[in-house]
Amino acid sequence: MNRTTVEVPLPTRRSTIQLARRLAPTLAGGDLVILSGPLGSGKTFFTRALSRALGLPASVRVTSPTFTLVHEYATSVPLAHADLYRIQRPEEVRELGLDAMRDDGWLVVAEWAEPYRALLGGDALLIRFTLDPRAALLSALGPRWEPVVGALGQTTAACPRTCSRSARR
Repeated sequence: MNRTTVEVPLPTRRSTIQLARRLAPTLAGGDLVILSGPLGSGKTFFTRALSRALGLPASVRVTSPTFTLVHEYATSVPLAHADLYRIQRPEEVRELGLDAMRDDGWLVVAEWAEPYRALLGGDALLIRFTLDPRAALLSALGPRWEPVVGALGQTTAACPRTCSRSARR
């Protein structure tokens, strides 16, 4: 498999929101997006921005599912936001039923899920958030994501860090 990876600078919260807005129209039921990165790197903030871009009203809080493990949101594509940080065994991942949710047409956005990608259905978009510098590394982990990552890379290249705010809208 040819792995496509694109780096998107995220110097501001606005740039993270813009990334979520660019990604949202490419998502469909059954997709898997894996979020990775250190604590405080923006995984939950990105999920909140993505949920809003998929139509979730601002009145609905989007928080980290650290203790509940999965939050479900009624967006244009039903979204399951999972946090697998506390998961210690593959059986625990299976018990969450995220693979079945994908089969039922849910978009699954899972933090800390890299070790469990195969259990979650394999083909995924991996977004690795970094702190210094603030950026997102988007990697296609399967054929579904090759054109998506490629297109996001083209829009990012067309508007580098030095673009004005108005040019990015």
